[in-house]
Amino acid sequence: MMSVAFGICLLLSVCIFIHMAQKNYNNIDIYYWTIVVFVPIILLAYWLKTMVTTVEGAKLLFCFIYLDSTFILAVLLFAMLHALGIIAKPWLKILVYGIALVHMAVICLCVHNNLYYKTLEIVDTGIGMATKMTPGPLMKFHVIYLVIVLMALVAVLVVSFLRRGTYSRRNLTLYASVVGLGISVYVIELLNDMDFSLLPFLYIIGDFVIAIDYDYAHTHDISCLISEQQNYHGTRGYLAIGLRRQFLSCNYKCLEFFPQFEYQRVDSKIQKSVATNELIYETIDNYEKKGKTSTKFQMGNMTCVCEISHFSIRRDGKKQGYLLDIRDATEEQKNHDIIASYNKTLNAEIIAKTENIKGIQRKVVMGMADMIENRDDNTGGHVKRTSAVIAIITHEIRKQHTFDIDDQMEDYIIRSAPTHDLGKVVIDSNILTKQGKLTDEEYAIMKSHAVKSGEIVNILLDGIEEPAFVKIAYNLARHHHERWDGKGYPDGLVGNMIPLEARIMAVADVYDALVSVRCYKEPISIEDANRIILENMGTQFDPRLKEVFEGCKGELEKYYMAEQRSGLPEKKSEEA
Repeated sequence: MMSVAFGICLLLSVCIFIHMAQKNYNNIDIYYWTIVVFVPIILLAYWLKTMVTTVEGAKLLFCFIYLDSTFILAVLLFAMLHALGIIAKPWLKILVYGIALVHMAVICLCVHNNLYYKTLEIVDTGIGMATKMTPGPLMKFHVIYLVIVLMALVAVLVVSFLRRGTYSRRNLTLYASVVGLGISVYVIELLNDMDFSLLPFLYIIGDFVIAIDYDYAHTHDISCLISEQQNYHGTRGYLAIGLRRQFLSCNYKCLEFFPQFEYQRVDSKIQKSVATNELIYETIDNYEKKGKTSTKFQMGNMTCVCEISHFSIRRDGKKQGYLLDIRDATEEQKNHDIIASYNKTLNAEIIAKTENIKGIQRKVVMGMADMIENRDDNTGGHVKRTSAVIAIITHEIRKQHTFDIDDQMEDYIIRSAPTHDLGKVVIDSNILTKQGKLTDEEYAIMKSHAVKSGEIVNILLDGIEEPAFVKIAYNLARHHHERWDGKGYPDGLVGNMIPLEARIMAVADVYDALVSVRCYKEPISIEDANRIILENMGTQFDPRLKEVFEGCKGELEKYYMAEQRSGLPEKKSEEA
């Protein structure tokens, strides 16, 4: 009768095992599976023990029955720690499982001696074969082992009630119930000297409860839930490639991007000759050699983005391969193109409007410069000529590498030349066009045009032109009457304190004043003008401009000869 009962328990445990195997979860809970694998083995031993007729056979079956009080108790201990979210150290698992293994080895090695079982008797009870045994000297180690493991389990239970955290109390209650019932049944059997153990019935009940709880436990595992969704319903394809470029695995979404992997043999190297596989090789090479983690590519009308990273499931983190995350970025690319097109159009409009504003500003500047020149009813040409002279000098500077001037700075200096005398707009016409020598008071008013020129530059250009251009124009306008020896105005700057653009403008301004008609003088010859400029190098002008001036004298003479032949009237305004 007991043979039939234990046989039914065995069949039920096998059915439970098959039922759980049908679940086919990607994430396997090793603790659940260890229990459902061991239970049929233990029940098989209990079933056979009801029919055994020899002492040696009974001892051999006890070797399998003792799996419950050795390995299953250890598994329950670590399962409870796992439920608490506590990750046991590898050395601790090796120690506990090692002790359980040694314990089982001792039981197996004592089959042919009396160290574990002092006496063992087979009794036919009429409802099955029962065993009566007297503990041997090594049995006390089994008791000590049980006490230690049970104390550890009780400690974990206490921690579970005291510890706060996001863990399932249901799972802990299940484990605690199995342990508690097992201990209770074991104590009852010892006190009543029962012929047959009731533990097989407890095992099948516990096995059944575990099977029911298996689905519920997976609902607590977020990685399992995400894995299931990504595999069948995700919008991103995942592809795992080994370090030797061998195919490892992929989800179903990945096959939409790389359909060739539907028939790809696992662990075989992917063929580089396939066009789409070349993208994978290129992505991996860019990642390894250039650190590039994202690649964009086209597949028909679909724009795809592939992000790559290393993966490892080892505790030491040693890389085992590459994980490619592929997604359809077609809509994203369309939106990006729309935004880029809009930005391009917007930038073009901004550039056009900015250039329009700059054009208006330049016309205002030139208009004011012309107005200043025409205040004495002469068409003049000082602004035009100084702009040409400063261009010739700046070009020679770059040719001789006297100063570090790039293309942009050269352009800024030339374009800002017309602003140098804008401050004269506020000077009284009687002073500006006076035929004779200016009085000290009049000369002081005339010198104020340098400061006013700088102020007007800031008013007209600030916020419209580039800040670097505004700064050069301001320096040129305010400081073009400064002298190298510090005797100039308005700030009395000395040497390199004078901005380079102002030092260049000073030479161009004075040179044009010397060779042009003024209301207070006749022009002098180009030869005399050259001599005066060179004589004042180191006093009025930067001495480093001497070689520059000598290098461009021929170009300047050529320019002014052409101006004289053009017959343009000369300006007669004051040049202070």
